Amino acid sequence: MTSLDLADGRSLEYVVTGPVDGMPLVLHHGTPSAAVVFGPWQESAAKHGLRMVMYSRPGYARSSPLPGRAVADAAGDVAALLDALGAERFLTVGWSGGGPHALACAKLLPERCGAAALIGGVAPYGADGLDFMSGMGVENLEEFGAALEGKATLTGYLDTQSAALAHVQADDMAAAFGDLVSDVDRAQLTGEFAEYLAESFRTALQTGTAGWRDDDLAFVTDWGFRLDDGQVPVAVWQGGQDRMVPYAHGEWLAEHVACAEPHLLPDEGHLSLAVGAVEEIITDLVRLSR
Repeated sequence: MTSLDLADGRSLEYVVTGPVDGMPLVLHHGTPSAAVVFGPWQESAAKHGLRMVMYSRPGYARSSPLPGRAVADAAGDVAALLDALGAERFLTVGWSGGGPHALACAKLLPERCGAAALIGGVAPYGADGLDFMSGMGVENLEEFGAALEGKATLTGYLDTQSAALAHVQADDMAAAFGDLVSDVDRAQLTGEFAEYLAESFRTALQTGTAGWRDDDLAFVTDWGFRLDDGQVPVAVWQGGQDRMVPYAHGEWLAEHVACAEPHLLPDEGHLSLAVGAVEEIITDLVRLSR
């Protein structure tokens, strides 16, 4: 793990794996999470000659908080990180809460971003034609309900939730997700993937809930960029058995994001895509970038 000092005085925690001369694949983690590497993603990126780059968004783990940040702010942090790595062009993937941040990079860094992939990515709150919370599990209904009530209410809610997640172990993951996992996703919560998720939660919350809070507040306010313009290809991967980010989010993004290519899979969930479709997603991303 390495730390980058930014021009505004913040520090950004990040990790890089794979061929040193490879094009960066910037992976935006979910909510809550941090720059923790999942082996199959690292291996698939390297297979395609890509250098995987992960960073902890502001407020997570050892990355400095940026209160009031917008989704759009991710593009500036990624640009600074790429500059530090001496890289110009890049590809990007965003899973879950990382989806909007990958989309920000595609829309705001079009000269550098070759293609983006969203995996179960969150759509904008208040978007015309989207019932944002319909189909979510109870825990996400409560969380986004708290976010809509404001910073104080959300902070209190997340502080309560993080008490258990800050120390969660792999065997606890199914219980920790509760109503957020469908049967297809519950089946994924074993072995290496369960270990990865538990470690990512513990790492993310080691310094508190600022990153989690600021992610949620950013999701339900203006993202800071337009979705309906731009020329960067964006693959939208969405499962129909997703109770964290429901299928309707993927359908909406596929219809409203400029240059979107839909991969709407009724039998997949939120976790199963991130485990079982890794190679397919990266292969497709490389194709789009060409």
